[in-house]
Amino acid sequence: MRITQILFDFIKSESFGGIFLGISTIMALCVANSPLFNYYHDFFEMPFGFTFGEYFVGMSIHFWINDVLMSFFFLLVGLEIKREMLFGELNSFSKSAFPAIAAVGGMVVPGLIYYILNIGTESSHGFGIPMATDIAFALGVMLILGKRIPISLKVFLVTLAVVDDLGAIVVIALFYGGDINILWLIASSIVVGILIMCNIRGVKLLSVYLVLGIFLWFFVHLSGIHATISAVVLAFCIPVKAKIGFKKFNKEMEVWANKYQHDKLDKDSILLDHNKLEFVQEIQNSAKNTQNPLLRLEHFLQPWSAYFIMPCFAFANAGVNIQSNFNFNIDHIFLGVFLGLVIGKPIGIFLSSFLCEKLGIAKRPDGISWAYIIGAGMLAGIGFTMSLFVSGLAFTYEEAKELSKITILLASLTSCIIGVVFLLLCGKSKN
Repeated sequence: MRITQILFDFIKSESFGGIFLGISTIMALCVANSPLFNYYHDFFEMPFGFTFGEYFVGMSIHFWINDVLMSFFFLLVGLEIKREMLFGELNSFSKSAFPAIAAVGGMVVPGLIYYILNIGTESSHGFGIPMATDIAFALGVMLILGKRIPISLKVFLVTLAVVDDLGAIVVIALFYGGDINILWLIASSIVVGILIMCNIRGVKLLSVYLVLGIFLWFFVHLSGIHATISAVVLAFCIPVKAKIGFKKFNKEMEVWANKYQHDKLDKDSILLDHNKLEFVQEIQNSAKNTQNPLLRLEHFLQPWSAYFIMPCFAFANAGVNIQSNFNFNIDHIFLGVFLGLVIGKPIGIFLSSFLCEKLGIAKRPDGISWAYIIGAGMLAGIGFTMSLFVSGLAFTYEEAKELSKITILLASLTSCIIGVVFLLLCGKSKN
């Protein structure tokens, strides 16, 4: 029984999400380099949708995963960013400045390394690939390290990764869309206006926002901007304030408790009578109305993202067929991505945070040495999910996509290993 409980607690832990992501990646690589490769490739390119007479409405399974499922992931990211901005580590300049500036440095330096190495080539558009950090993997690795590293460093890395996600969203919106269609962009703006009005007017029903979000996804997709950006916009329109306050709910609980005793609803019975059913329904409705819509949606999406969406994305995108004649010399994609993630991330994060403190902009959090900052920068080099996502947008030709994917995997693994070893050595030196 104890072993079962330990296993259940481990699966529920935040670190398991990163481990499950790793398992999905290994499975994709194994299948892609086995006799099943053609089935693997054909499956994800297979059209999936609905047929109406002679008309087919749908897209490939790969598109469903990368553009539809990943929209839910970006919705979750947007909700987390909004929560952090309102109540978390980004809700004041004093708390957010240091990790935010570190995150910017950790994006600019890798992007510059890649762009300088590939300037003037068709591959230069991939500069956004090494700019990203995979929060699930990086935080999962840090949580596994446990008490060997200070809690303040974990908070620093989480805040840095949130700002990094926001930066990645901006980069995708600005540089990785198609040709802009003004009419559909106007239609998207109208939907956003309706969402904002719903928020202002106090509409709390999540179903209203999600239905409008579907229309927003289609309009943004048709406008030429990548459709996943619509999910982030939707997240910022989701209301935070609950329909009723906790004090009112608490008073209602007292009224119900008195009513429960007065009506003698506590008679033992297998089947609930009409009064008991009404009593339970009232409590359920009131409890639901007391919950923050933003947090309720975030908590609903969290397990779906960790245990379904992200593993699906990893399995669909990490399957690179590594042949003996694999070409590593397409422009300088390999060097740009690898050096950007492994070298550029820690250098960018360290230099920007060092200048931030020396210029008096913000103070380094207590208990975090510069060595720990470098170690966190190494773990931030685990680009994986977001890097793979940008890679799919950056290149139009398959060879470049495959090369960037295998480089992301190698760079992320290297960053993980050197980051863990470095942080463990830092922890020992403190003892």
